[in-house]
Amino acid sequence: MGKRFLVFQHVSWEGPGEHLLRSAKSQDVHLDLIEVWHQAIPDLTSYDGLIVLGGGPNVDQEEEYPFLRGEKNAIREALESDNAYLGFCLGHQLLAHVLGLKVGPNSCRSVGFIEGHLTRYGRQHPLFQNLPNTMPLLKWHGQAVLSPVPKHIQILVTSLECEIEAISLKGSPHVVGLQFDNHAGSIEDVTTWIEGDRSWLSSPPEVDTSAMLADAVKYETHVGEQFELVFANYLQLIP
Repeated sequence: MGKRFLVFQHVSWEGPGEHLLRSAKSQDVHLDLIEVWHQAIPDLTSYDGLIVLGGGPNVDQEEEYPFLRGEKNAIREALESDNAYLGFCLGHQLLAHVLGLKVGPNSCRSVGFIEGHLTRYGRQHPLFQNLPNTMPLLKWHGQAVLSPVPKHIQILVTSLECEIEAISLKGSPHVVGLQFDNHAGSIEDVTTWIEGDRSWLSSPPEVDTSAMLADAVKYETHVGEQFELVFANYLQLIP
């Protein structure tokens, strides 16, 4: 029987993404999607892990987004139980926040496809086994996890636009946060995200969405293949 993950979604247009859905299907993984802004979080004990997607809120905006409180409690419960955790973008930042790291404005608004680099820890981490040391990343954020980080946190990926692109918990390689959104790097997803987030993208400095779509065409197959390998590697880490 395949594994089951509980998936937290934060906004209607930012779903799991074609690459994640395809990877889950090929690995016989069942995803139970919870729209946290209006659905209750179920008991975690029947799941093999927790996947937390991205979205508009910042980690400290509990007054504006009350569902963040329950979400953080669920993340703490998952960590205390040593359950698998995979966070993307906001999910990465929420993991860092719960672990006591600082989250705040990034050095720049990082949107579109850029080049990421595995760190020494990233090259050693089984998540990136059989992957190159550099890879395209789909970025969509203004906040970030900020340095310094304590010794029990390993920085796995970095880039020129964001120092901390991925983290893992030392001794728990199945606890991972990814600032990038390669799970949704398909042309269809990028098109949907542009439409859903047009107001933010058009605020200064305005993002060239035509160039982003061109890059999505260029990188779709490559990013998808690499994500499938990352996800397969990740499933091997689950206790």
